[in-house]
Amino acid sequence: MQKEIDRNVNQPHKGSDPLKWVEQYADYLYGFAMSRLRNEELAKDLVQDTFLAALQGSGQFEGNSKEKTWLTAILKNKIADFYRKQLSGTLKDLKATDAEKEQSDFFDAETGHWNEQYMPRMFGLETHDPLILKELGTILNACLAKLPRLWFSVFAMKHIDDLESEQICAELKLSSPNFWVIMHRAKLNLRSCLQKNWN
Repeated sequence: MQKEIDRNVNQPHKGSDPLKWVEQYADYLYGFAMSRLRNEELAKDLVQDTFLAALQGSGQFEGNSKEKTWLTAILKNKIADFYRKQLSGTLKDLKATDAEKEQSDFFDAETGHWNEQYMPRMFGLETHDPLILKELGTILNACLAKLPRLWFSVFAMKHIDDLESEQICAELKLSSPNFWVIMHRAKLNLRSCLQKNWN
């Protein structure tokens, strides 16, 4: 079996040792995948797919970046592929006009100010108490977990990975209006969830 694998794999870069990848990077890659997918089985599957793709393409790794960076880039592509596959049929329901109508509920058409019932409330975070911030972090994570996977992915790519909107649209094959509708709805859901659960 090992000989068969060796025959099918390109010669890895001199400083690269595929036999140590799981030991060195599995936990990190799994944590990375979980922070973007919120699904243990899916995260494990995509990490395994990442190692397999890296093994098959190990001859392409030239050592210009760290091995960890290279593996993370492969995993990011696997996650983006997963979300692209999830998109079929989903985007039919996303229209920029819908987001505009939803926003009209939140803002007064004449003044542009918040309508009173939707006005954001203070969160009470004037303190830097680590216990309070930890509690808020727990609630925020629970709220993020409630978002549909595609919404979470777009939100995470924008606000966790700090990617440009155009790059997210290109990676997920989203139109710009669809991107903004998803961001709008994700933020509204998060705000509503946080206000409901944070006292």
